[in-house]
Amino acid sequence: MEQEINVLLAEDDKNLGIILQAYLNAKGFPTTLCINGAEALKLFKHGDYNFCIFDVMMPEMDGFTLAAEVRKIDPKVPLLFLTAKTMQNDKLHGFELGADDYITKPFNMEELLMRIKAILRRSAEDIVRQTIFEIGSFTFDYNSYTLTHNGKENKLTFKESELLRLLCENLNQVLNRSVALNKIWLGESYFNARTMDVYITKLRKYFKEDPNVELLNVHGIGFKLIVKT
Repeated sequence: MEQEINVLLAEDDKNLGIILQAYLNAKGFPTTLCINGAEALKLFKHGDYNFCIFDVMMPEMDGFTLAAEVRKIDPKVPLLFLTAKTMQNDKLHGFELGADDYITKPFNMEELLMRIKAILRRSAEDIVRQTIFEIGSFTFDYNSYTLTHNGKENKLTFKESELLRLLCENLNQVLNRSVALNKIWLGESYFNARTMDVYITKLRKYFKEDPNVELLNVHGIGFKLIVKT
């Protein structure tokens, strides 16, 4: 059975929002409508949404700011911007924030639906590609929570696997602490931060068996998984 796609729609034009919500619901995409960015961010933090559609110009919190905050919580959730703006700089800024697509008002509903489906196809392909990772002489199987080295299999916990997957998805780049805390522990409390540090230490011990793999602390920012070539 395919995963149900729950859409979070933030659109301050209430009439347009209601029309979009009804259309997406009818097409099999359960949609929650918010009329400002602050409300949308609150719902995203406590809900289970796997697709976001944000208007750019909204009261209380604009779409760009909302997208940046959502990306701290879930760097991978598919995101599409709606806007009346046509300036190229606005589009570029949207893509810099991690938008998957951008559609300018007025737009055809069928075109919006096709764009959503295209984004979801790409996202599904990304998920398939990222279940198994080669990390130096290690093989990490996300689905089975195992990290294997020279035939020796280490069983990881769920959160160790989630953390290692984020590190692998950002290989040789810095993984921001706040991104990991919000994505895996759903908050940046002191207790969660200390717990994550314990998991980092455990993962670092595994990688000591390969001198070409390093898991570094980047002071004040986050962590960096490096594979030397």
